[in-house]
Amino acid sequence: MDTFMAKKSDVKRNWYVIDAAGKNLGRVATKAASVLRGKHKAIYTPHVDCGDYVIIINAEKVNLTGNKLDQKMYYNHSGYPGGLRERNAREMIENYPEEMMERAIKGMLPKGRLGRAMGKKLFVYRGSEHKHEAQKPITMEIK
Repeated sequence: MDTFMAKKSDVKRNWYVIDAAGKNLGRVATKAASVLRGKHKAIYTPHVDCGDYVIIINAEKVNLTGNKLDQKMYYNHSGYPGGLRERNAREMIENYPEEMMERAIKGMLPKGRLGRAMGKKLFVYRGSEHKHEAQKPITMEIK
């Protein structure tokens, strides 16, 4: 008996919507990363992008537990001397909630060209509106 290996042509992609309002950041990120990788499918193959599209709405209403709002830091460096920029989670959630959610999810994806291809199927929105109604996305619940 041979092991089944999915091919790129075998993959059927669906669209899913996740409402992040009141949910923990890590719970939403792990579920989204799992769907982007395709681990929820029976045809999952590690070296093939067999994941689905994920739309996350209400990114600004995501929940952080403990003291993470003030203690969790996000770093960027411009590459120039003195070019380090640090922001805490409170500042990120107020000004850049989409970037905060994307960073959490993309950090859980594989590194390299396969992970970048999976990351392109992620769409994060600040409010409850998104522009993908034509794809008829399925609502996914996070416990």
